Amino acid sequence: MDIKKILVTGRMFKELEKLALLDTKREYLFLPEAEVRPNHFEWADGYVAFKPTESFHFGKLRWVHALGAGVDAFLHNREWKEDVLLTRTVGSLGLKIGQYCLSYMLADVQHHKKFQQNQTERHWQPSQQLLLQQLSIVVFGTGTIGSEIAKMLKSFGVTVYGISSSGASNPHFDKVVPINEANSLLAEADWVINTLPLTPTTDKLFGKHLFACLQGASFINVGRGASVDETALLEAIDRGQVRRAILDVFREEPLPAESPLWSHPNVTITPHISAVTGVDEAMDGLLAVLEDMDSGQERIRHSVDVSRGY
Repeated sequence: MDIKKILVTGRMFKELEKLALLDTKREYLFLPEAEVRPNHFEWADGYVAFKPTESFHFGKLRWVHALGAGVDAFLHNREWKEDVLLTRTVGSLGLKIGQYCLSYMLADVQHHKKFQQNQTERHWQPSQQLLLQQLSIVVFGTGTIGSEIAKMLKSFGVTVYGISSSGASNPHFDKVVPINEANSLLAEADWVINTLPLTPTTDKLFGKHLFACLQGASFINVGRGASVDETALLEAIDRGQVRRAILDVFREEPLPAESPLWSHPNVTITPHISAVTGVDEAMDGLLAVLEDMDSGQERIRHSVDVSRGY
């Protein structure tokens, strides 16, 4: 693919200006989102950003590169132009998200919250901790991120089950089943982790029906906020179906101040930081895609199947 003019925008546009020095074959335009105009899409044949700007349209674009792992901002509720290639950044996002999840699991089995409260009250009360290998984890999504989480947890002896659209086997999981058979695994789960992309199938997937299958499992959402029915989640926590929720992503971000999630004692909120894309990995991902384009590779790295949404 012969890409000649690339528009770069978003919070990293300044840091990515060195692209123009590393890649002298192409012409670059680096702009803050607020300054991107419709005519820029008539100039550029490549677009690099975390999301579309308000003025986004396909114009003369032949390639779009997402600076994050999620591409729902580009695909959800949008008709994609079939001759435009979509690629994304992967980098070390799986490792980052895996360590994020592991940190909360370890803090939980080691009773960090309880001992912190005991310290505040000057109360000496020893207790026995669980081992990670006593846990059963169900991970929704067996792609790059889900597999990295499973690989990390398996190194601690954890039993890890996977849920995917196809149910295809994956060596990092003890068992993988398709989404329509998820109920068979959920009753025994100690933790449920969502890493799924946002698609029409996964929108509000985590609702009353799914939460009703849980028996006190903890829930982590590092996929997409719109995959969760937040009202149904709060009801499930209050009924004891979900013991606690660790939420890094939300349907509306920033999470509105009036959201009841903020004040619920069994909900932990982080501001979409489980896998922040770093400048170096964004640069490496971009250069890898451009290298494949220049060498005429038939399958370009980090390509997205727009029909599937990931």
